[in-house]
Amino acid sequence: MKNKNNKRELILEAVKQLMSEVRYKDISVSDIARKAGIGKGSIYYYFESKDEMLREIIERSYRLAINKYLDSVDSQMSALQKIKHLFRSIIREEFDDREYNFILTLIPDNDMLLQNMLKYIAIKEISPILADILEQGIEEGTITTDTPRESAEIVIAVLTFLLDYAVFPKDDSDGFEKKLKIFAGVLETCFKTEQGGFDFLLDIHDEYT
Repeated sequence: MKNKNNKRELILEAVKQLMSEVRYKDISVSDIARKAGIGKGSIYYYFESKDEMLREIIERSYRLAINKYLDSVDSQMSALQKIKHLFRSIIREEFDDREYNFILTLIPDNDMLLQNMLKYIAIKEISPILADILEQGIEEGTITTDTPRESAEIVIAVLTFLLDYAVFPKDDSDGFEKKLKIFAGVLETCFKTEQGGFDFLLDIHDEYT
């Protein structure tokens, strides 16, 4: 099992290295095998496709941030405080430099495959955490929703869409800030939170401009 895991790591590291050199769509399985120093046939023993390799790399990066969030969150925090901490952990603060910068390289404006994969994985990995926080808010009486799981998926989906540079260019600072402000107001209305409960989203503006 240890040897198997080692080879999986070699393959994933080879994909990362190649992606720093050439476009993802131009990387072949043969390229990955050569970079990893193993036979091409062995690649398919560990992964069904190149996309599966990429998906695992992205999932690991999100899980790294999620695990750091779970390790650092205070059980005494209110639901809104936890949401703020979660969003800052995932979006801005808790990726280590190497993984965070690598994630950013995966989203060139013209590569819809990678953009959609990032959105899908973000929703899959982050939504369950947010749903649990929304349920805490319901118990506290600070958040109102009959569908915490579905609501969490929608919130993460919209947030990842807002942060998509291909849709909303990074250099449109004023427009981005306005959209975040509107989104914060929508969440406040939908979840019937205290006024300004989601204004922390505007902090993201400083990081992405």
